[in-house]
Amino acid sequence: MLWIHWFRRDLRLRDNPALSGAVARSGGRVIPLFILDDAILGAPRTGMARVAFMIAALRDLDAGLRARGSRLVVRRGQPSDVLRDLVHATGIVGVSWNRDYTPFARQRDQHIEAMLRDLNVATLIASDAVIMEPDDVRTDDGRPYTVYTPYRRRWRALVEQRRNDVLRAYDPPVLQPVPDSVADLPIPDTPDPGMVVTQQIPAGGETAGSARLAAFLDPRATHGIAGYAEGRNLLAEPATSRLSPYLRFGCVAPRSALRAALNLLDQAGDEQDAGRAATLTRSIETWIGELAWRDFYYQILWHHPHVLRSAFKPQYDALEWENDPALFDAWKEGRTGYPVVDAAMRQLNQEAWMHNRARMIVASFLTKDLLIDWRWGERYFMQRLVDGDHAANNGGWQWSAGTGTDAQPYFRIFNPVNQGQTFDPKGAYVRRYLPELEAVPDRYIHAPWTMPYAEQQRCGVIIGRNYPAPVVDHAERRARALALYRAVSSR
Repeated sequence: MLWIHWFRRDLRLRDNPALSGAVARSGGRVIPLFILDDAILGAPRTGMARVAFMIAALRDLDAGLRARGSRLVVRRGQPSDVLRDLVHATGIVGVSWNRDYTPFARQRDQHIEAMLRDLNVATLIASDAVIMEPDDVRTDDGRPYTVYTPYRRRWRALVEQRRNDVLRAYDPPVLQPVPDSVADLPIPDTPDPGMVVTQQIPAGGETAGSARLAAFLDPRATHGIAGYAEGRNLLAEPATSRLSPYLRFGCVAPRSALRAALNLLDQAGDEQDAGRAATLTRSIETWIGELAWRDFYYQILWHHPHVLRSAFKPQYDALEWENDPALFDAWKEGRTGYPVVDAAMRQLNQEAWMHNRARMIVASFLTKDLLIDWRWGERYFMQRLVDGDHAANNGGWQWSAGTGTDAQPYFRIFNPVNQGQTFDPKGAYVRRYLPELEAVPDRYIHAPWTMPYAEQQRCGVIIGRNYPAPVVDHAERRARALALYRAVSSR
């Protein structure tokens, strides 16, 4: 009884429910399969940094399989064609995979499930990419939530009610060798010879992801979970988990992350220092809330797939965006003249990642200051982010733009100067990514155009020459944005 486990967004061996199910049903006779799908690799939203991270994760996965006497079988083509060929060539009796939630994935998987049924091949489909399935968390009258705070309360209560089921751990698989007759492709350095990755990316794979999770959840670590609640919004501090790429590709299971956090929460109650216990508990619960946000945006995408192309609230599709290409280029390249915005965009372009607070700042600036359609920014993020995820990225952009579910009100507009002063008070983040502003005094670092000319000369930063003047006036654009939104908000 030979099975296939089709790896997709679950690039790990430990704690993998669909893989464990296939192993149990086949006695370990499983072909571990990954399919390079050109429909995904060539999509306009597919970023090169994300592909490079995925390739590294595949190499780590293959190494883990070989250590267990197996190997990763890599094929290229349409998944339905690849799976049909393998069924005919090997006599496969079952295929397992972990569920995905985008409209594209749902349509693909429904087609493949029907094809396999016609071939008399069993399927095993498990929940893995989320902690709670999109239909699990409902209001009292059975509707999906569209506001995060009550969703989180119900989600958190369900976690406790279903703790044993939700946090069930799946053992690493015991696998038989893949038959020699099953041919495969070498894992490519790049799927496309013309692909060039110019951004720095973290090490990909389960090994690196597990190490990152353990380091972050070490309560004694200098920049670990203990300081998360207080430090997570400080742009210059390494106070966030940096786990998002590993969760995106399933190198770390969200369930594993939650299990580790809850175990640490139990230990926090044993702390002798009451103050430290309270601080640690608050930080852990705050971080658990971020896992709930992931599930929230997945259930929004599941129940409202139109959000990938239009506003969650239809009236905002009528917004008359100005969509100035020159301003969009200035935003993309980090030369708007607003240091915290420019630093964040340069971080994205250099590291394929951006601090979450910075994501909100630049999204607000693009939509409310530059009056550019949020979909332009959402697409650019997907092209550049190593952790680009359709559900989370779309949810974050619509929140910032004021067009989505649980959105900040359209009239709440981030002031980029105030945001910089609050979350980067000494300008360390700005100076890290804008070295041309290194000598600017702290009091001017977030509004360098306000420096007297003599001060500009002294620190070697002439506005308009060494660093751009603001491309727009925030106060004026704020007034225009309010008028733009008011025109459609009551429809």
